Amino acid sequence: MERYRHYSDASRLVLPVVDVLLIFGAFRLAGRMIWNTWHFNGYAPFCFVIFGLLWWLLSGQFANIYRVDKLITYPEKLLYLMRTFLLHACLVLAVVLALELDWLPLRYIFAVYSFAVTGVVGARFLITFCYRAYHRHVARPHSRFIIVGAGDSGQELYRFLASHDPIGNQFQGFFADEPVAEGLRPYVRGPLAELKNYCLRTTIDEIYFTLPLDRHELIEDLSQFADDHFLSFRIVPDFSGTVRREVNVYFYDHMPILTIRHQPLGIRTNQVLKRVFDIVFSLAVILLAFPFIMPILALLIKLDSPGPVFFKQMRPGKRNHLFPCYKLRTMRADHRQTELQATFADPRVTRVGKYLRKYNLDELPQFFNVLLGHMSVVGPRPNMVSQLEEYSKHIRTYQMRHAVTPGITGYAQVNGYRGETRAPQAMRKRVEYDLKYMENWSFGLDMKIIGQTVWNMIRGEKNAY
Repeated sequence: MERYRHYSDASRLVLPVVDVLLIFGAFRLAGRMIWNTWHFNGYAPFCFVIFGLLWWLLSGQFANIYRVDKLITYPEKLLYLMRTFLLHACLVLAVVLALELDWLPLRYIFAVYSFAVTGVVGARFLITFCYRAYHRHVARPHSRFIIVGAGDSGQELYRFLASHDPIGNQFQGFFADEPVAEGLRPYVRGPLAELKNYCLRTTIDEIYFTLPLDRHELIEDLSQFADDHFLSFRIVPDFSGTVRREVNVYFYDHMPILTIRHQPLGIRTNQVLKRVFDIVFSLAVILLAFPFIMPILALLIKLDSPGPVFFKQMRPGKRNHLFPCYKLRTMRADHRQTELQATFADPRVTRVGKYLRKYNLDELPQFFNVLLGHMSVVGPRPNMVSQLEEYSKHIRTYQMRHAVTPGITGYAQVNGYRGETRAPQAMRKRVEYDLKYMENWSFGLDMKIIGQTVWNMIRGEKNAY
């Protein structure tokens, strides 16, 4: 189950205000450094309003940057802050390029970002340190609690409360009928039958129920007991124990939403972030690399064998919708076997095509597919229609990889699962990695996959036939 995340209303209100004040100071410091004045010049006031407002909006979407409890480490906090600032800079740059704005010198903008990043990161670390020091040395116990059930939910709750506020929340032990691991036995006070007597003998403030929700009679009994003895009875649902599958919980405002499968790309803000990056990245490749590389590759293809430079094939994309997938031609134009997968030493592959495939250069035209929205830079690779029909019959989860937009490169490919899939197990592993990518997507993961892809292009793909 996904870790429960708590953000106080105060931190989500006060800290953005502190951020904007620090950004204001960054603008003033940058003006002092560039123009030797503390006053705003030209369009600087307008830029500050846009800069600060955009940061406020982005920080609201990435609430993890306002975490000050122990459940987030300092390196994680730095990662969240730098990721948000990077997205902020990309959006600002995209607006400047799209509108052809030339309001302020780049050195001024660079100075503003340098001071803003330093100020916001330094202030966040200082506030976090002070918060944790206060709870470690000043805070006093306010709740003594026990946990009903020592399963995954109970252990996760214990770790959360122990790391979040170990002084204010004093753990008294588990009560469970099921066998527990050796390391947990010292923390188990007894079976469920002894829970009430323990509460009557010991000062207890809260009872946390972490067993499956189908224990209706037990829930009603403990709830009544808590009411009769002025205890707080809290239910931490063990959804995975109830439905016998992994469950993720999201909140729309204060309404809990349960999903069986974690889908980060089902969140609208993540979709927008990924699409904006796809547009910016594909445009950069098309405008900066294509004018130099494509004429050379096109000439080599033409000199090597007769036929067109480009190859187009209909491939199943998101939700199995077909789209024209573009590639550089790497096979003879007369082979008439477009739905037959390439194999080792395939006679259809041309001499130039062999190297294009090895270094992934044949897939460069797919950046036009990305720009048109057919594909993403990173995602499950789009297989052929014949493969969709064949593997859907034998691999139950195969169709699930088509729930997201396919990519030029993917998690399976950088982990060695690319090329020929003659054995069924090879495709199962590819699908397994595709689903891992979908369930664990993050902007950082995309960057890691792109970096690994570039490295694989430099050294050559051994499984690319």
